[in-house]
Amino acid sequence: MPDSTNMSIEYRDERKAGRLLAVEDGTAVGHIAYFVLAGPPHALVAVHTIVEPGHEGRGIAGGLVRTFYGLAEAEGVPVVPLCPYAASWAAKHPDEAPVPPAEVTAAAKAQLAADSDLW
Repeated sequence: MPDSTNMSIEYRDERKAGRLLAVEDGTAVGHIAYFVLAGPPHALVAVHTIVEPGHEGRGIAGGLVRTFYGLAEAEGVPVVPLCPYAASWAAKHPDEAPVPPAEVTAAAKAQLAADSDLW
């Protein structure tokens, strides 16, 4: 799905790889590393947001996080923004980024601590 603020960016969910990619002209220019919480409600857990050098300042990171929240909304699950950038973005956009239940956040942190391969 193209980003309305930057029409040349397409977002691709590569669930098995745990990546939401920002792609421009066939090249990944950024991504969110994430995992799906093992137990219900199977939240999407953002652990790291990266924009490749030379592509910063174009709204790519914000577009990634906005798209990530859109994926979760479409799936009917919460987002746990453990990534500092995603957490900051969520705090600035409370209308688009509902706060996950505390127990879901605790479960996401526990799953990440138990398996560092998740990011």
